[in-house]
Amino acid sequence: MKKPITTIIFVLLSILLGGCSAGCDHTQERPAGQSDVIALACDPIPVVRVGFIGLGMRGIGAVERFMYLDSVEVVALCDLEEANLARSQAVLREKSRPKAAEYTGPDGWKQLCERRDIDLVYISTDWLSHTPMAVYAMEQGKHVAVEVPAAVTVEECWKLVDTAEKTRRHCMMLENCCYDFFELATLNMAQQGLFGEIVHAEGAYIHDLRELSFNSRWEDGSYVPGVGKAGRGKGPSGYWNYWRREYSREHTGNPYPTHGLGPVCQALNIHRGDRMTWLVSLSSGQFGMTRYAAERFGEEAPEAADYRLGDMNTTLIRTAKGKSILIQHDVTSPRPYSRIHLLSGTKGFARKYPVKQIALEPDAHSALDEARMDSLLARYEHPFSREIGELARRVGGHGGMDFIMDYRLVYCLRRGLPLDMDVYDAAEWSCIVELSERSVLAGSRPVEIPDFTRGAWKKLSRLEFAGVR
Repeated sequence: MKKPITTIIFVLLSILLGGCSAGCDHTQERPAGQSDVIALACDPIPVVRVGFIGLGMRGIGAVERFMYLDSVEVVALCDLEEANLARSQAVLREKSRPKAAEYTGPDGWKQLCERRDIDLVYISTDWLSHTPMAVYAMEQGKHVAVEVPAAVTVEECWKLVDTAEKTRRHCMMLENCCYDFFELATLNMAQQGLFGEIVHAEGAYIHDLRELSFNSRWEDGSYVPGVGKAGRGKGPSGYWNYWRREYSREHTGNPYPTHGLGPVCQALNIHRGDRMTWLVSLSSGQFGMTRYAAERFGEEAPEAADYRLGDMNTTLIRTAKGKSILIQHDVTSPRPYSRIHLLSGTKGFARKYPVKQIALEPDAHSALDEARMDSLLARYEHPFSREIGELARRVGGHGGMDFIMDYRLVYCLRRGLPLDMDVYDAAEWSCIVELSERSVLAGSRPVEIPDFTRGAWKKLSRLEFAGVR
């Protein structure tokens, strides 16, 4: 039987490149005494006591959403900015909640993690601090919810995995896009076989962030209720200390892959019967950041200096079962927001952005009309949406998906159930940050993706959500 041309090409490249390029990260041996945390279940926590680290744009919204969750206590707050602490305390006060303990300064986050009356540490800080904080929190016996990406290097991904396996603590990356209503509905369709075998998937993060990248402080000093719901009123208008912009000076590749990657990995059952094996990545040149800075600050301004991050990155990933994934990243072009979200199977197709479309056999050449699509989406509404969707839309947080994410996190912790997303999701989706950069710098050569489960990806046959029938 003839081998597919893609297989032949990859074999030839592997031979020419010695297996893979730019520093392979073969699967590490599991340290003695550790075991995998697939479907990890811990003791139930009737009342989840939370400490929040980072109270800027994402963090204060999380505090506000937690006011609508049952059986939670906000025990402690930590931020480098006193104003952010004050705004978060105002959220608690508005909802008649007790004042939380406050921590600030360079080691304040460690002091928060060391408290004995905290069950969950919720981290919404800059990318470079995510892994150190998550690791330390787990070492202090805490469960961790950490913003995206959970790590920016492969080494950090392994640290997260090894710490979670050693401590037997949950480490969930806060990938909110997995809880968007359309993504959940199409996941339900995929799991029920509506699209047949999913063969190819696409995701992206295309979002013009140039203005935010050159701002770094709150617009004024007042707290206006509703910041976490829909961004009303004054609030943080940029990234603290310009951390996202500065990352773009030093790195290329895809530094923010998880919004597009997470939902399609769930549909493809990654590390639940399949796994990502290798990737190739290509970046365009850098134009948008320098041009924007020159027009805003002047061509001689330091902000207009060159950046390494290409405007558009395209990464292609292949799985062990022969599926393909395309992921894109562009935060410097004047384009409408898009996460793409595309699933293509042997019996049908779905995508969102620029418009929602679903196509099914036997007439898949044309998309369903709006009425038929809406009927189908209603029929396959995900159990999460049916259970909590109405409240989620009222509370908000990117249209409600943030609230569904928080609700599910607390729901599972209170009942001692495995979380929807585990530390392997965090590592697999986050490792694309470094691996895409390696491929770009090596001329778009193939780069191996480590098996962070160390073979345990074969234990499960599909993604399942605990407590959902």
